[in-house]
Amino acid sequence: MTATTSSALEGIADTPGSRMIWALRDCRTIVLQEFTHIYRQPGTFAWQLGMPVVMVLMFVYVFGSAMDVTGQGAGEGYVDYAMPGMFAMTMAFGFMNTAFEVVLKKEKGFMDRFRSMPMASSAVVTGRGVADVIHAAVDLAIIAGLALAIGWRSGGGLMETLAAFGLLLWLRLALIFVGIYLGLLIRTTEVAGSLFAVAFPLGFISSVFAPPEMMPGWLGAVAAWNPVSSTANAIRELFATPGAGLGEPSYWIDGHPIAGALIWPLVIMAVFVPLAVRQFQNLSR
Repeated sequence: MTATTSSALEGIADTPGSRMIWALRDCRTIVLQEFTHIYRQPGTFAWQLGMPVVMVLMFVYVFGSAMDVTGQGAGEGYVDYAMPGMFAMTMAFGFMNTAFEVVLKKEKGFMDRFRSMPMASSAVVTGRGVADVIHAAVDLAIIAGLALAIGWRSGGGLMETLAAFGLLLWLRLALIFVGIYLGLLIRTTEVAGSLFAVAFPLGFISSVFAPPEMMPGWLGAVAAWNPVSSTANAIRELFATPGAGLGEPSYWIDGHPIAGALIWPLVIMAVFVPLAVRQFQNLSR
């Protein structure tokens, strides 16, 4: 009877539809496990959220008074310009948290336990991705609430505003797989804690805090083609940010920010989703 049942299960597992259902169920299990961890250790969530909150307050109130991004004088309209960039940077920097959590689970033996179980090999990657997108949506809602409190307002309609937040989560989803891959590649949490060296240029050499036109030529080109810049510029357009999109764009990507915000995450996922799944499959026992 056991042999018959086993054979039946093997036959079911060989069909594409049942494999998909199996992978989805395993993905759901990983998502529930992630949120159980957050529920039991809420301090981790609060700590990860603290950095973007501090960054918003520091750059808007400390450095914002010296920035002239609208041509109307230092500090004028800087909150409206900076907040979409801060939204994009918060989503971009989240991959560090993803990588750290993956490394931590490797050190505690969770990955070995997952690999020893009869589960879809893609579930650890996709489950982590789904959990982090939900986590990112909560982060984004809190940062948006803070932005409203300091005077930022979206000038776009409801659909444009929702589309802007959708593009932010789209970027975050793509970078999650970068974090998963790095987390599977990195051996210790100490090394994972130094990933700020990778995140720093991704977030700061961009249009988050200042237009690329204000930077030296070569640096401005790097900033303009940064995926974070594309998302930041796209949501400024959707938020109808005063001064956004005015003037002749210096680079092709500046003139097509929404296209860039849609295409860049696709490129990132096309590269890093297979790498992350393969890296998980190749982990040493």
